[in-house]
Amino acid sequence: MVDVAIVGAGAAGLAAARRLTERRPDWSIRALEAEDRAGGRARTIAAPGLGVPLDLGCGWLHGAEHNPWLAIAGTFGFHVDRTPAPWDVQHQDLGFPPEDQRAYEAAAEAFDRRQTAAQADPADRPLGALLEPGNPWNGLLDAVSSYVSGAELGALSTHDSARYAVHGSDWRVSGGYGRLVVAYGAGLPVALGTPVTRIDHGGAGPVRLETPRGTLEARAVVVTVSTNLLADGAIRFDPPLPDKVAAARDLPLGLANKVFLHLAAPEALPADGHLIGNPRSARTGAYHLRPFGRPVIEVYIGGTLARELEQAGAEAAAAFALDELAGLLGDEFRRQASPLTTTTTWGRTATVRGSYAYAKPGAAGQRAVLAAPVEGRLFFAGEATSPDAFTTARGAYESGLRAADEVLAALETAP
Repeated sequence: MVDVAIVGAGAAGLAAARRLTERRPDWSIRALEAEDRAGGRARTIAAPGLGVPLDLGCGWLHGAEHNPWLAIAGTFGFHVDRTPAPWDVQHQDLGFPPEDQRAYEAAAEAFDRRQTAAQADPADRPLGALLEPGNPWNGLLDAVSSYVSGAELGALSTHDSARYAVHGSDWRVSGGYGRLVVAYGAGLPVALGTPVTRIDHGGAGPVRLETPRGTLEARAVVVTVSTNLLADGAIRFDPPLPDKVAAARDLPLGLANKVFLHLAAPEALPADGHLIGNPRSARTGAYHLRPFGRPVIEVYIGGTLARELEQAGAEAAAAFALDELAGLLGDEFRRQASPLTTTTTWGRTATVRGSYAYAKPGAAGQRAVLAAPVEGRLFFAGEATSPDAFTTARGAYESGLRAADEVLAALETAP
């Protein structure tokens, strides 16, 4: 029996656990994590043979100047690299001459204006409906959406996208964002390898959480698992929570995967350079050249293309990336680059089943439905519940604090 059980030890679950242990050190808190590690979708590994950190999940402090993880990084001794994100640069204009870059920028600005105007429309529409028919840069606009949201514009709610309020610089944790999240959670009461399969919240007694390691009882529970897990019924609620399941289905996880390539002759490419593989296609990768000056290329692949390559097998995404880069840098590049580690497969990771949650058209209000407490005993957090910082570790963290405060308010006033 504990006072509060937390399901999941990613950024949201750890934030809730830390808030509760700091505010009520007299309470017993327990976070139950299905994986054998904490951090959730924040995961850093050491590059095989190089030792440098690679962020397999979240890697950027978006809106860094006002991102709470910036202060947390300082507290825990992590260096934040403030080199500007290179996304607006095309190395040597390869395959993307300056006049085309200017044309794309104009198309993106016009799209943003239409998006702003559409916010006032009573009816929610797919963002893809705002694309100008026949515009040659629609493919790249879709590709960028797939990196940012894990899905192309046609899948996204215009009204929900308008609520995203993370603005400012994009910086990186040189030691790894995943390691920062794990360090933040160090010392908290986390039980690893403990997936929750059923939550019985019926009756007036404690909530019962069933796991392969036994049953835990709690006065309150904070659920932080991904929407795809909730939608797929990976955790069964008794009594059922059809509104939560419906909200989760309206907030599916998009997919953004990464490939890491090792450069045998890194000096041939600039530090923190960038390439778009094919700026006239939605089916293309974004290539961060030598992040932090390391002998690595970090490849981003999202949306439909990411799903197809993930299904094709472990080597398919690396082969795709090498083909695109060889098309820009010359076929000899194939002898200079090799896959550094297995491509991420977040869609096939059983404990997550995707990357981050977007709202379907017409579902902009479902984030609030998913976040709402149930009976003063069940509380919900995670990036999908963030009203204005969804898809980010920042949104996950802030949602964990919000859920913890809801628990405090409910239990401290309970008879």
